[in-house]
Amino acid sequence: MTTPRRRQLVTFTVLTLAVASFTLLQSLIIPVLPLIQDHFDTTQSTSTWVLTAYLLSASVCTPLLGRIGDAYGKKRMMVIVLVALAIGSLMAALAPSIGWLLVARVVQGLGGGVLPLSFGIIRDEFDDQRRGRALSIIASLAAVGFGVGIVLGGPIVEVLGYAWLFWLPMIATAIAALGAAFLVPESPVLTPGGIPATPAVLLAAWLVCLLLPVSQGNVWGWTSWPVLVLPALAVVLLVVWVVVELRADVPLIDMAMMRRRGVWTANLVAAGVGFGMFAAFGFLPQLLQTPTEAGYGFGATTTESGRLIAPSALASFLVGFVTAQLVARLGARTVILTGTLLNGLAFASIALFHDQTWQLYAAITVQGIGGGLVFSSLANVVIASVPAHQTGVASGMNANIRTIGGSIGSAVMAAIVTSSTGVGGFPLERGYTVGFLVLAGAMFVAALASLRIPDIRAVDQEAVEDSTDLADEPADASPVAVPVTSR
Repeated sequence: MTTPRRRQLVTFTVLTLAVASFTLLQSLIIPVLPLIQDHFDTTQSTSTWVLTAYLLSASVCTPLLGRIGDAYGKKRMMVIVLVALAIGSLMAALAPSIGWLLVARVVQGLGGGVLPLSFGIIRDEFDDQRRGRALSIIASLAAVGFGVGIVLGGPIVEVLGYAWLFWLPMIATAIAALGAAFLVPESPVLTPGGIPATPAVLLAAWLVCLLLPVSQGNVWGWTSWPVLVLPALAVVLLVVWVVVELRADVPLIDMAMMRRRGVWTANLVAAGVGFGMFAAFGFLPQLLQTPTEAGYGFGATTTESGRLIAPSALASFLVGFVTAQLVARLGARTVILTGTLLNGLAFASIALFHDQTWQLYAAITVQGIGGGLVFSSLANVVIASVPAHQTGVASGMNANIRTIGGSIGSAVMAAIVTSSTGVGGFPLERGYTVGFLVLAGAMFVAALASLRIPDIRAVDQEAVEDSTDLADEPADASPVAVPVTSR
């Protein structure tokens, strides 16, 4: 094994551990929220903030840390982010109160920078032969982690205890931080200029105003004044943010970059697929846990219902190993279109056929294949569509838009499912039927957006660096080095 290949393998191993640790923390606590409520003797509305605090923090930090890594060094920021993630996990494991746990979850949200920084390091350090496959595997792992967390949450609590939901990620992220510090090379590609403060504050403000009412709508009430006012304020702040970015000498998020065809189409698809996937993973376990007395459901335990997600996670991960070859042969558009359609068919199947567990296992496996095709391809599309020094911020925004789509999808699904109740206060079966049909519809809308995905097999580097037609020209996957200078 040559020295460059060995270095790439070591780097890939460290990044895999880092991404796996972060993505697991996204969902490990979802199936055990009632336990957290009992553990801290708090209310259900307060316990939901364990998810909301993490969501808001990660949503704000993902694009910001990706941009900071582009400017000041991806390895340096990766080490800082992993240390913060380990500290946040330690705080959560030792949390003596729900307030302490919420602070810990905010700190854990800094881990949102792991994904864009990983993409940036791979683009800078890997050769053309291995870059596409590495990006596909890391991207699919990020999607898989959400499902795996739901699968593992119950068994970890049952076997090891509640605190190990955080001890295990802490150990993994601490090891990854050491690996990043001593084994991962510093990327030579930097974005000239610093980080503008005003656009960063505006970005954080409109994201919080958008996601806070979406995540708390069921608790506050969908007609309450915060749920009605904050989204309107988010729109205003979004417009102001875009205007400021367009006028800034050194923008935080380059609006010209966001208009590139490969970027905006990938972002639309990410929002649509995130809308469906996160909502489905959140409500499938609830469907299985519903007692048969309600007229549907299987009365499954938390652990049993979590196992339903396992085929999806496994299928998504395995697909990531072959996606790069499929994109090279068929084109990203065809692969992503196929993936979105498979997701739509899977959700429609769940809506109409959920009387037997085998029907759900079959549907969720198809969904996993489709999700793997989409997520492992989108990363390549985004990264191939921007210059190397914008890799972190572009991939960070894509990941963030997927999270926003997931938050909105989960809120919509919750509103539909809980709109009417039957025996024992459980939702009526038609709520799940309508909800999953809505998710299927979102997938077919994403399929329409995927028809505009550019063919990244034929790229022109000069078009990326010099073209004035930024909306339609894809970029080359090879990095354009900006010399590292002292600051």
